This record gives sequence, structure tokens and C-alpha cells, in this order.
Amino acid sequence: MSVLLASAALGLPRLVADGRDDISQLRTQIDALEQKVRVLEQKQKLKDEYADAAAKAAPKVSFNDDGLVVAADGTNSFHLGSLVQLDSREFLDDGGGVANNSFILRRARLVLDGRLDKIYSFQFVPEFGNGSGGNATAVSVLDANLTVAPTQAVQFKFGKFKAPIGLEELQGDPATFFVERSLVTNLEPNRDLGAEVLGSFKGGVLSYSAGLFNGTPDALSTSGNSDFDNDKDVIVRLFSQPWVNDKESPLHGLGFGVAGSLGREKTHSAVTSGYKTAGQQTFFSYNSAVYADGDVWRVSPQAYYYAGRFGALAEYVVSTVNARPAAPPANPASAFPAKVQVENRAWAVTAGCVLTGETATYAGVTPAAPFSWSDGTWGAWQVVARFEDLRIDPKVFQGIAPLASTATSVREASGWGIGVNWYLTKSVRVTQDYFQTHFRRAGTTAPATQILRQDEKALVTRVQISF
Repeated sequence: MSVLLASAALGLPRLVADGRDDISQLRTQIDALEQKVRVLEQKQKLKDEYADAAAKAAPKVSFNDDGLVVAADGTNSFHLGSLVQLDSREFLDDGGGVANNSFILRRARLVLDGRLDKIYSFQFVPEFGNGSGGNATAVSVLDANLTVAPTQAVQFKFGKFKAPIGLEELQGDPATFFVERSLVTNLEPNRDLGAEVLGSFKGGVLSYSAGLFNGTPDALSTSGNSDFDNDKDVIVRLFSQPWVNDKESPLHGLGFGVAGSLGREKTHSAVTSGYKTAGQQTFFSYNSAVYADGDVWRVSPQAYYYAGRFGALAEYVVSTVNARPAAPPANPASAFPAKVQVENRAWAVTAGCVLTGETATYAGVTPAAPFSWSDGTWGAWQVVARFEDLRIDPKVFQGIAPLASTATSVREASGWGIGVNWYLTKSVRVTQDYFQTHFRRAGTTAPATQILRQDEKALVTRVQISF
């Protein structure tokens, strides 16, 4: 027994030493494993960061009610959309003998736009429908422009786009209350070539635009890629939404402003080709020889108000042109009728209410629940109404050489309209409108044009898809 104890005593230091060596080796192995884990974690972190960066850089493609959108890294994006409007026009009690009841491909457009490096944006819109100058077989470039926006307050726009005058004219074509804009837009230019500076302050409390344009007659867009004379039009617009940032205010959706243009023209091409009713029938046109000769200007006070399901828009415009019955003679001493300053005026008030409770906005209505037969949802329904009037300056029909003929033109068109808009989805809309327009003759005899001999009663149906 003593021998065993002595042996154990003699071997204990060695066992302790061996244990310490094993612990040291174990710690070394643990340290090595921990180092490997740290290396693996760092590699995984780098892989995750690379994957995140790659995911952010990879283009994101989506196709929905907003169209085909390709977006990359939050600064660059491309959108491909479309607008197609098929109309049915039916004219009631028009006396017969007028071939005006028809289906019309009113608009057929591709919409290409995008953004580059945060501050650059572009737009290109070709038109294939009736909107391309009334010739459904023609193709025109409706919009083609570039915007440079260093800040929200100062932006620059170049190319072809809507002239910044009319409130309803500036509203997007898919979002208007009625299938056709009011009589007011007859006295305003549509699209023109030029350059403008624009911007807004304090989130839209005050917006402005000021530009230099080739100049285009009332109700028309520039048709070519150059000006018809050397003169230019200056256009300025100011618009304010004082309570736009106060969502609790009952005046949150109120906006008002004024726009105007000033230029000088000396050409036949500066005279409008005619003014049209809601049914797109011409009720006034100048004689073909009329020649613009002098100042042309417009002024338009305007306002809108949107509150919940309710929306309203009001606008007034005066359009002035100095014109002669024909081009001035080459010999200034020759006798020739003096030029006449013509001031045509129009106003319109439009209002609508969304019956299904969705919010009405200047950009249109988005249904809370799109139409679905299986789900029992019916989209959004809106009723609309409008009153409007356009008066031709009486001087147009006076003198030994009048500027327009009482046989083919009237001196006033006043009307009203009612309609129902059914928004099946954000992109699909069906509209049924009824318009009635009363004509006031410029002379004592009935116009020779059949459509002007009685009120226009137009029933217009539209099926629209836009995205």
C-alpha cells in the first residue's frame, strides 16, 4: 500500500504537467477555430454586402396599372405606357343629312418617359389616333422634351410640350371630368415648341412657369418642326395652393392662379382653323384669307377645389388677335381695310362627385376596389356636370370685308353637359356623356351649315385604357 502511494506521489507532477499541456493545446485549437470562424464570418459579410449591392444595382421590372417600369439603383428609371380612347358619337335631332354619327379612335398613344441621374427626365409621346391633326392614318410627335431639375424650385424644360396656360388643358388626357374639354380650351394653345423655366416652393404652395415659344393659334398644337414666322410668344403662369401642406384644413384642396401669353404674328398660319363643340363639330372659323397682323395675347384666371369625393374646376379666358381680311398689299399706298383687334372670350365651370366614396383629385380617381365580378366589387363611380360659354367678338362679322361668314359661323356657343364615369380599375375607364350646345347666330338668316341650324345634342361614349 505504501508502495502504491509513493508511486502515485511520484507520478502526480507529471500528470499535472501533461494536463497543462493538453489544456494549452486545446486553447490553441480553440483560438485557431475562432480565427477560422472570424474569417468565415468576414467572408460571409463581404458576400452579403456584395449581394445587397448587386440586388440594388439590378434593374427592377414591374408591369401593372402604372405600365411597364424598369428601375435601377433609385436614380434611373424607364416607363413605357399607353393611352387608347375609343369613342362613339351619336347626334340627336340634327335634322338628318349630316354624316356625323361614328366610332372614333380619339387617341392612340405610346408613352415613353424616364429619369436619369436624379435630375434629368425625358418624355416622348407619338400619336397614332384622331388627335394627330384629325387624320387617323397620320402619325405625329405629340410630346418630345427634356427636363433638367437641379432643385424643386428651379427646373428647365426644352422641346415640345403643353403650353402652360389652360388649367383644364394642362390636366392629363385620361383624368378630365368629361370625354372632351370645355369650350374654354378653344381659346388656348395646346402643345408648342420652346423652352421654359419652372418650379415650386414649399411643397407646392406657389408654382410658376415662364417660357419662350414659337407661338401657335388657338386650339392647336404646332404642326411642324419650325416656326411659321420670326416672332415668338412669351407665356407666364402662377398658381398657388396656400393650404396644400395642411391636410386638416377644409381648404387643403384649393388652388388658384393666372396665366397669360404675349406675342406678335404676321402670317396666315397664326389664325386658328376653328373652334369646336364638345361633339367636335366646328361652329366658328375665320375666312381662309384672314391674316394675323400684330399683337396676340391671352389671359386666363383659373381655380380648382378638391375635397374628399368632390371636385370642381373653373376657368375664364380672353384671347386676342389683330387680323386683316387678307394679307397686306405689297404697295403700302394701296387702299386696304384696316386690321381689327378681335377679343374672343369663354368661361366654364365643371364639377364632379365620386358616388362610391373615393377621393377625387386633379390627377383623376383611383377605385378602392377594382371591378371584379367574382368578388362582387364594382370599381369607382363618378357623376359630373358642366356649364360653359364662348363668345366671338362682334367685330368679326362687321365691316365691308368681315373676317368670318355668318353662313358658316355663329357668334356664340353656350352649353351644358352631364356624365357618368365608371373607373373599373386605375387604368380602365368607361364614360357616358351628354352635351347640349346652343348656337347664337351672327346674322338674321339661318346659317348654311346644317349642324348650326339647331342645338347640338351629342351623346358620347368612351372606352379608355391608360397606364
